[in-house]
Amino acid sequence: MFNIQNYSKQNIKNDVLSGALVAVALVPEAIAFSFIAGVSPVVGLYGAFIIGLITAVLGGKPGMISGATGSVAVVFVSLGLAVKKMYPDLDTEALSMMVLHYILLTSIIAGLIQITIGALKMGKFIRLVPQPALFGFVNGLAIVIALAQLPFLAPAHMEQYSSWVDILKASFSENYIMYVIIIATMATMQFLPKVSKAVPAGLVAIVVVTLVVYFGHIDTKTVGDLADLSHVSLPHFVLPDASLFSWDSMAIILPTAVIVALVGLIESLLTLSVLDEMGGKRGSGNKECVALGIGNATSGLFGGMAGCAMIGQSVINFTSGGLGRLSSFTAAVLLIILVVSFSSVIAAIPMAVLVGIMFMVSIGTFEFSSIKRITHMPKADAFVLITVTIITIFFDLAVAVIAGIIISALVFAWKHAKIFAQIKEENGKKIYELDGPLFFGSVTSFNEQFDVENDPKEVVIDFKKARVMDSSGAEAIDALTLKYKNAGKKLTLRHLSEDCKKTLKTAGPFCTYEEDDPTYKVAHNV
Repeated sequence: MFNIQNYSKQNIKNDVLSGALVAVALVPEAIAFSFIAGVSPVVGLYGAFIIGLITAVLGGKPGMISGATGSVAVVFVSLGLAVKKMYPDLDTEALSMMVLHYILLTSIIAGLIQITIGALKMGKFIRLVPQPALFGFVNGLAIVIALAQLPFLAPAHMEQYSSWVDILKASFSENYIMYVIIIATMATMQFLPKVSKAVPAGLVAIVVVTLVVYFGHIDTKTVGDLADLSHVSLPHFVLPDASLFSWDSMAIILPTAVIVALVGLIESLLTLSVLDEMGGKRGSGNKECVALGIGNATSGLFGGMAGCAMIGQSVINFTSGGLGRLSSFTAAVLLIILVVSFSSVIAAIPMAVLVGIMFMVSIGTFEFSSIKRITHMPKADAFVLITVTIITIFFDLAVAVIAGIIISALVFAWKHAKIFAQIKEENGKKIYELDGPLFFGSVTSFNEQFDVENDPKEVVIDFKKARVMDSSGAEAIDALTLKYKNAGKKLTLRHLSEDCKKTLKTAGPFCTYEEDDPTYKVAHNV
């Protein structure tokens, strides 16, 4: 929640101005993501307002911006196609309304899933994402942000052209003014902060360029060309259609809701991790899960689509000085005020200035240092980084992150698939001092260390530098214990932890445990 006592005048000014910049930049994105999902622009705008407002107050990271996003909107595309197949006889208007109700109910259920995940303290599992995968996610998303701006540059009659080369040529010849505005915007954002940081450079670019275009009667694409915002009103309570609570409908909605929930959480928690790196202060993943869930469920009840954290807008906010909750709160409130009361002003903003801002966000988001690190990091880590980047660009964020985790886990298992033993003699006993983790990958190496047939009557296995990691390791000890028992020999396990003892079955009754066995402490969430 807000702590006004900790706010100085400078903090308030930075947060309000940064929030204003983000609010303006949110409008075209919310509209574009609504088009992707196949619904009215109002649905995306409501989602951006409601989700942004709730996560601003309750979220796990002050200053993080959440709203309608492309990664979640893409999931709704398949939902819309399934609905159209399910209701082939509906006219266009009725079908659009039915798709909307499916999206609203899916958003509500996805929000409830996210609240449950946060309440169960499962947000901590974002720590399983390795650093190379995080770099890959950031780099891939930076490229996706840049590519998402290209349709705004394309000519309106794209279907006349047979190749991207022709489209780019036509785009430059017809929209060269857009390119001039983009370059001017990027130059402003690059060099103005070196002169003065009193006002966010992006906000200066929007105001100045809009005034020049408007009073200069310059013909260029504006936000108003994307959608008519003149009839947007405040969100109101909407209950999803009762017919959706059937087995056939739920068979479509529930799987989509699970995907929406997971994609939203993954992008939000990864964005939180990126901002943690930028700001040096750690946010709460579990709080963010709950806040996002409440935001999505509320959005669905008030006519908005589900969403999640927006890394591009969050980076804009952070780099513009918006580090407190007031910045994201201002962005959400100002967004709805602008589209409801000042739609004509928003409609006059040139798209090119917003594209220029997002290009600078893309450049700022890309982790250029990772390119230098590739030549110095292990080949496996470099492979993870490149793979996650490619999958993020061409497929899906959730798939990319999961693939990165799986690849990293397999690499880790392969690297640690060896366990070694140093052999000593002590009062007629043979002591095997193990070194390394005992798990499914190292079981074969573990078995190769022992010579049951030629070992003396008393054998000790010292686990001081080893740990039983899973049931496969426990089963390996069980099998080895049985071999020594059948050979008529005594086996003693030394420095075996209490939790490891509990996993042993065969070894329990037949092995002797030393008194100096360690007790391991388990870290809990804070």
